[in-house]
Amino acid sequence: MTNDATATARPPKTADKTTNKAADLAGDLAGRGLSSAMALLFALTCGLSVANIYFAQPLLDAMAQDLGIAPAAIGMVVTFTQIGYAFGLILIVPLGDLRDRRRLIVGQTVLSAIGLVIVGTATHAAVLLAGMALVGVLAVVVQVLVAFAATLATPAERGRAIGTVTSGVVAGILLARFASGALADIGGWRMVYLISAGLMLAMAALLLRVLPRGRPSAPAGSSYLSLLRSTAALFVDEPILRERALFAFLIFADLNVFWTSIVLPLAAPPFALSHTTIGLLGIAGFAGALAARHAGRLADLGWGQRTTGLSLMLMLAAWAPIACLQSSLWFVVAGVIMLDFALQAVHVTSQSLIVAARPDAASRLVGGYMVFYSIGSAVGAIASTMVYATAGWTGVCMLGAGISAAALLVWVIIASRTQLPADCALTH
Repeated sequence: MTNDATATARPPKTADKTTNKAADLAGDLAGRGLSSAMALLFALTCGLSVANIYFAQPLLDAMAQDLGIAPAAIGMVVTFTQIGYAFGLILIVPLGDLRDRRRLIVGQTVLSAIGLVIVGTATHAAVLLAGMALVGVLAVVVQVLVAFAATLATPAERGRAIGTVTSGVVAGILLARFASGALADIGGWRMVYLISAGLMLAMAALLLRVLPRGRPSAPAGSSYLSLLRSTAALFVDEPILRERALFAFLIFADLNVFWTSIVLPLAAPPFALSHTTIGLLGIAGFAGALAARHAGRLADLGWGQRTTGLSLMLMLAAWAPIACLQSSLWFVVAGVIMLDFALQAVHVTSQSLIVAARPDAASRLVGGYMVFYSIGSAVGAIASTMVYATAGWTGVCMLGAGISAAALLVWVIIASRTQLPADCALTH
């Protein structure tokens, strides 16, 4: 489907009392682009899907004890998941430009449920890591959905649509920690993954019912290998993709430095908090991310570069209150809100700018961009647990602040090379 063509080619459908709600939702999308209801469904699906790769973070200590994994190495659970995610971004997401996105989305959702069952029933560390890698590979359904939303929305509303759908992604990342902590306190860490498997199957049934078919945007006759080659070529042809991919690597490494390691000091004395209590930090992060959901609209207005710079400054400042963990948890809560607000603003802005550069290659652009998100997340996860084991929470905060400063420096270099208009930020 195309955005402008579908928005104008058909008049709104007349009311039909016999039409069920699911058909109405699909018809609205087919006739008018991306409706608010469908955008919310996309956001919910993204949230549930991405949560699967972040459930583990508050559960690392429980997994380590259950399966005999050393505390310094338990960050490998997150790292393997992100490695799988990176492979999925490279090998699966570009298919969204070549195949029917509806079938691709539903198929990935069903297979995700199978991967979650493997994790929830694992009795050996190797099986756990293999299952987490599979979950990571299939969680890239999120990027197929983001690209689908971007192509269905009209150009004037593309940034807002991406902001809405991406808010579901960040909500899933953050609320996953609370949900997994609460369920683990009730029935153990395995329950988290088995319940999620059931939810994914239910979501697959709903998506199969309401999603319209997504017409491929790749040129007729394109092969899978040529599509993969064209994804690599986009990094050569589109400077905005290279710049935003680097930001993705740095900001998500920064995020995972915090979220992977925070469970370790909070679960140990003198705090000795439960998984549920630790997971409550995700609620604070969600509040910050939700506040930044309109960043895509700023990108639509041409304020993308300025939004990025201000957000990166906020991300660096967030590590000051986070470093005050031993003084008060309220400082950490404030830092979490700042950190996640800043990350969401940069993330939404980046996706809005790269898709606007080449709407015909939305899946490949988003997939290529998110490869660096995944690599950054994996590096941040393993680096944070290793640093915590040797330098404690102070070392973790220094690592996080250093990554934030590096991201801000990259922005300064990029902005200095490009002349900014007097009344707005840099656009590409």
